[in-house]
Amino acid sequence: MIIDFHTHILPPSFKRRRAEIAARDATFRKLFADPKAKIATAAQLIRAMDEDGVDRAVVVGYGWCDGDIAREANDYLLDSAERHPKRIIPFCSVNPDWGDEALREVENCLDAGARGIGELHPTTQQFRLKGKKLRDLMRLAARRDIPVLVHGSEPVGHDYPGKGDTDPATLLGLAEAFPKNRLIFAHWGGGLPFYALMPEVRKALANTYFDTAASPFLYQQSVFRTVANAAGMERVLFGSDYPLLRPKRVAEQAMSGLTSKQAAEVLGGNAKTLLGL
Repeated sequence: MIIDFHTHILPPSFKRRRAEIAARDATFRKLFADPKAKIATAAQLIRAMDEDGVDRAVVVGYGWCDGDIAREANDYLLDSAERHPKRIIPFCSVNPDWGDEALREVENCLDAGARGIGELHPTTQQFRLKGKKLRDLMRLAARRDIPVLVHGSEPVGHDYPGKGDTDPATLLGLAEAFPKNRLIFAHWGGGLPFYALMPEVRKALANTYFDTAASPFLYQQSVFRTVANAAGMERVLFGSDYPLLRPKRVAEQAMSGLTSKQAAEVLGGNAKTLLGL
């Protein structure tokens, strides 16, 4: 089974409402103010999955700043999963600084079928990484036994829309602060798994995973072998960042850099274990 652990879909109306939503939500504005930025619906995702040989996809939200936009997007993910129960696995996205409102939205989404929280984007959402509201959200995630997916940013290299500044040191701080939570750091955690060669870092990352979203835009194919040696291949989750990239392109990068056994783990086995499928 091939599971794409990092995909995005949005309600069909968001494309024609691009300017309105960009004016209301800072994260959307960073990612989609450019009319050329790709927006995909559930139907388009399913078609891409069929064409690229993907069995199931985790659909995650963006780091929403506007509560009404977040609820509209979350509802669409949940509805899409209800219409495609064997293909789509929904996460829900909130801003931790919404406090009780965020907790209620997550509880409602989980009761409706969500399997995790994310994507959180600390840069554009500007939530307090050491605040009580984030702790409350993490406690909820631990109590409901669900993973939390957080955007990661490389502290070096080229800039791109939505890159942000959630660097490896910040993500390591999250892992150390919330050791009971299952955390997924997107985009290879901004390079954090490379530091797992340090024993204290590897220990702190014992409950942490890294997805490969947008990997061909960021790293050479050897990144897979490098992370396998540093952090362990069991910590890697295949993710494309669709519609930014097609799943096939990222899967080909993975398969070119791994043994068949490792590829099977990354392309689906690790995700099945994490989600209890």
